[in-house]
Amino acid sequence: MNRIHLAAMLALAAPAVLWADAQAPGPNRQAVAHRQPKIQLAILLDTSNSMDGLIDQARQQLWQAVNEFSMAKRDGMTPVLEVAVYEYGNNGIDAEQGHTRQVVGLTRELDKVSEALFSLTTNGGNEYCGHAIAQAVNHLQWSNSPNDVKAIFIAGNEPFTQGPTPFTEAISAAKARGVVVNTIHAGDYQTGLNEGWQQGALLAGGNYMSIDHNQAVVHVQAPQDEQIARLNAQLNKTYIPYGKEGAAGAARQQEQDSESFGVSVGLLAQRVKSKATALYNNAKWDLVDAVEAGEADLDKMEPEALPEEMQAMTPEVRKAFVDGQAKERADLKGKIVELSRQRDAYAAEQLTAQAAEGADTLNEALTESVRKQAVSHDFVFAE
Repeated sequence: MNRIHLAAMLALAAPAVLWADAQAPGPNRQAVAHRQPKIQLAILLDTSNSMDGLIDQARQQLWQAVNEFSMAKRDGMTPVLEVAVYEYGNNGIDAEQGHTRQVVGLTRELDKVSEALFSLTTNGGNEYCGHAIAQAVNHLQWSNSPNDVKAIFIAGNEPFTQGPTPFTEAISAAKARGVVVNTIHAGDYQTGLNEGWQQGALLAGGNYMSIDHNQAVVHVQAPQDEQIARLNAQLNKTYIPYGKEGAAGAARQQEQDSESFGVSVGLLAQRVKSKATALYNNAKWDLVDAVEAGEADLDKMEPEALPEEMQAMTPEVRKAFVDGQAKERADLKGKIVELSRQRDAYAAEQLTAQAAEGADTLNEALTESVRKQAVSHDFVFAE
């Protein structure tokens, strides 16, 4: 099957590798940090006038892709994931910049990725694929480790050959950094072949794919959604904003919940499922994640870096407070995981019924594609 949703494209990178001991307690995490490989993904989206559907798919399938990654394990360990977003082909961006803009650099804070996707609008334009790839290759902080997965996914609908930077040069630079480029033609498969999208992928050692960028993403409304939403509200209360990024991080978390809910309750449920995985990490602004990751030491933190209610606490009380929030979070995540399992079973039944009636769903194709590649790289997927 040639037509695959954007989430499937992202999930194809999962099998490459990726090992972070997400189950290890805080002290051990710091000890193994030196051997934690990464999956680094850069998503390059055409934001010219015809690409509203592509952007909608990216927004709505981010969490589905994250959930696919979260099931991947190798040697019993789960992934560390960093994602970046670029837009290109938008005449609202200066021509001197090749109509290309980094919206967010490589980050583990998936709320920043969601925020970036919801910020995109279409305008224009001149789509320079080679230039966009070169910008991502040259300006992102790619890992130097050959064991890490580094992948670019570029999606658009105009000829791949346009622009001042030859795509062959950009892809050569990517290969020199160990970055694989995957191309996604937003339109007819054969047209993509004719316009260089497959050639770009072949040169880069990546995959060429086509999608129907105007196809609406189906979100099933399930009986579990209301309870998942309630648990999500409780989960958010376990986050302890700290430092300069604390307030902004907490606000972003709430905002992206609202953005997802504004699309559908089903999308919020997918997002909350992701929030219950090890991939959803906010150590830069949340004290629970920071302490667990070994990125913050309660005994050495300045009082002004702590939330007001913790500043007057003794060191012992502070530790007990953070430990209590961590325990409550773990309990809530366990409940969300179980409800999400029930919800997935219900949604699969509904989508199967819709498919029997002629509706187009790519659930099975996505799962089959990801798992076949993963098995070939010694990965297993949790049921």
